[in-house]
Amino acid sequence: MPAVTVDDPLILPRVPSPAPDAKVRRVLAVTTAPEGYEGEGFPVRRAFAGVSQRALDPFIHMDQMGAVEYAPGEPKGTAWHPHRGFETVTYMIDGEMAHQDSHGGGGLITNGDTQWMTAGAGILHIETPPEHLVASGGLFHGLQLWVNLPSAQKFAEPRYQDITAGKVALLASEDGGSLVRVIAGEVAGHAGPGSTYTPITIVHATVAPGATLTLPWRPDFNALVYALSGDGTVGSERASISSGQLAVHGAGDTLMISAERRQDARHAAGLDVYILGGKPIREPVFAYGPFVMNTRQEVIQAFEDYQAGRLGAVPAAHVHSGVDVSSEDDDED
Repeated sequence: MPAVTVDDPLILPRVPSPAPDAKVRRVLAVTTAPEGYEGEGFPVRRAFAGVSQRALDPFIHMDQMGAVEYAPGEPKGTAWHPHRGFETVTYMIDGEMAHQDSHGGGGLITNGDTQWMTAGAGILHIETPPEHLVASGGLFHGLQLWVNLPSAQKFAEPRYQDITAGKVALLASEDGGSLVRVIAGEVAGHAGPGSTYTPITIVHATVAPGATLTLPWRPDFNALVYALSGDGTVGSERASISSGQLAVHGAGDTLMISAERRQDARHAAGLDVYILGGKPIREPVFAYGPFVMNTRQEVIQAFEDYQAGRLGAVPAAHVHSGVDVSSEDDDED
């Protein structure tokens, strides 16, 4: 079972039944994430590929990293790289990842932990597996999400949040068939620990085989459900969803997620989903490489500021692992 678990979900606070007149959201589209490689070569699935920015707003980009079983010497990370204008949210399901940034933030995350970095006005950071994991190999599985910042906060002071697994709000469905982990935002009056500039909710839910989760969702938020593993259905029309697929939902008051009764042996726990929603910013987005701004000129300025050293400095002990992004046009996580 990945990430945070409990022995008896029946002791947890319950997600209440929806009001009789609550509208279950329909599914507008289901897309399949293509596979690729990031950083120094770790496998990823581009969860938002093929989805319009209007449907994603305020989210920009999300990678599912792994799941992969590394042999000794194989685990890889990223080089030092800059960001400006948004936030990165790294959620570790299995394995370990170390973070360090030029603003003094950093730490090690493992099963169920989240690192939340607000790049804001500009920052340099690096993400790597710890030395012992490189030596031993092992399972690695996580997510990295990019959350846009409104124009008024794109130059906010950088900050770092270390959200350990024990801090998330844990809920259960009424029948105990689903475990709901609230990482940020609020579900049924229970708030997650993540502090956000943009109003959003982030949930990791596991729905047991044959069970259905009906989750209240703010009507002014959009709604995205990404299947990490398992098979099931989503939405009022019960659209099929399976590992590596994203369901974009329409308007309504609740989300309905069901796990197939018969699951592949690898997914005996049921359907594992990452659920995202936020209040759309509705501003122009110009994203290029490691920067997410409102205009092309602002991105050009970000590159110039990075090259002039105004986004921070790599600590002396790590200066050899910097990266030149002046001619890159791929996303850097």
